[in-house]
Amino acid sequence: MPPGAPAFAPRFGPGPGRPAARRRPAGPYRRLFDIPGTRAFTAGNLLARLPMGMFGVSAVVMIAGAYGSYALAGSVTAAGLAVTALVAPWTARLVDRYGQARIAVPAAALAVLGQLALVVCVWREAPAWTLFAAYAATATCPNTGGMSRARWAHLYRDDPAALHTANSFEQAVDELCFMLGPVLAAFLCSALFPQAGTLGGAFLLLTGVLVFAAQRATEPPPAPRTASGAPLRAPGMRPLLAVFLATGAVFGSMEVVTLAFVDGPAAGAVLALQAAGSCAAGLVYGRVRRSAGLVVCLAAMTVLMSLPLLAAAGTGAVWAVAAALLVAGMATAPTMVTGMTRVQKLTPGGRANEGMTLAVTALLGGIAAGSASGGWTVEHLGPVAGYGVPVCAAALALALAAATAGRGRAPGSASGHAGGRA
Repeated sequence: MPPGAPAFAPRFGPGPGRPAARRRPAGPYRRLFDIPGTRAFTAGNLLARLPMGMFGVSAVVMIAGAYGSYALAGSVTAAGLAVTALVAPWTARLVDRYGQARIAVPAAALAVLGQLALVVCVWREAPAWTLFAAYAATATCPNTGGMSRARWAHLYRDDPAALHTANSFEQAVDELCFMLGPVLAAFLCSALFPQAGTLGGAFLLLTGVLVFAAQRATEPPPAPRTASGAPLRAPGMRPLLAVFLATGAVFGSMEVVTLAFVDGPAAGAVLALQAAGSCAAGLVYGRVRRSAGLVVCLAAMTVLMSLPLLAAAGTGAVWAVAAALLVAGMATAPTMVTGMTRVQKLTPGGRANEGMTLAVTALLGGIAAGSASGGWTVEHLGPVAGYGVPVCAAALALALAAATAGRGRAPGSASGHAGGRA
C-alpha cells in the first residue's frame, strides 16, 4: 500500500485498472427540459389546459340543474363552440404579431369574466339569451396548447428528433387533460355546488396563463404583420385542414355513440380508456426517432376504429367495447402528432400560433359535425350502428390525406427542419 493511502479503499468507483463509471444517458423526455424555463412554462400550461376539459361539463351540469333543460345546456355550449371557432384564429394572429404574454393574459382575463358572468346569470336564473351572450364571451380563451407547441418549435427548430418528442409530449398532455378535466368538473359540481366546476376552472385558467406568460425567455419573438403570408393560404394547408375536419368527426361521433351505448355512470370511465390508450401511445411514439407518415397513421386509425364496432356488434358487452376503445385510442396520438408536425412545416415563419389554432378550429368543427352525425345515427339506427360513423370518418380522413400526400411545402416555415414524414 503506497504511503498516505487510506486504510480501506472504496469498494466501488474508479480505481487502478477499473474504468470510470458512465452516467446513464438521459431519455428523450428528460432532455426536453434541459433548457431553462421549459419546466415552468409546461407547469403553467398544464394548469391552463386542464379547464378546457372542465368548462363544457360544468356548463351543462350548471345550466341543466337550474333551468331543467339539457337541450338549452347543449345549445349554449354548442353556440360557444361556434363562436370560439370564429374568434380563436384572430386571437392566435394577435399572439403571433404582438407576443404570447401581451395577448394571452388579457384574452384569458376576458374569458374568465365570461365564465363569471355565466355563473351569475345561472345563479339569478336570468333569461336564456344572457347565457348565450355570457358563454360567447369565453371565446377569447387563448389556445395554450398551440402556444406551448409554438414554444417547442421555436426552441428546437434545428433539432427534428427533439421537436418530434415535444409534439408527442404535448399530445399526451392533451389526452391527460381530456381524462382529468371532466372528472374534476363533475366532482366539484356534485361535491360542492353546481357552479364550483366553472369557478374552479376559471381560477386554474387564469393562474396557469399567468405562470405560462411569465416565462419570457422561452417565448417565440413576435413577428411583424408583413413578415409572411397567412397560414390559410400556404400551399397544402387547406387540404390538411380538411383532413383535420374529418379526424375531428371521428372523436365527436365516438363520444356521442359511446355515451348512448353505455348509457350510465360508467360512460365517462369507458371514454377515459380511449384517452388513456392515446396518452400511452403518444409517450411511446415520442421515443421513436422517426415519425410515421400521416397516411400510415390514418390507415391504422381506420382499422383500429373498427374494433369498437366489432365488439358492440359481436358481444354487446360494455367491457368488450371498453377494451376495444383502449386499443382504438392508441391510433389517436400518433395521428395528431404527425398532423401537427405537418402543420408546423406548412405554416409560414412567425405565424406558428395561428397555423396550429387553425388546425384546432378544424378539429372542433369536425367534432361538432361528428357529434351531430353520431347522434342522428344512434337515434335512427341504434348505438351499435352508430359505431360505424367514426369508422367512416376515419376512412374519409385517410382518403383525403392520400389524395393530397406530398402536396405543398411552404418555404421558410416555422419548423422547416422539423423532421419526420408527414
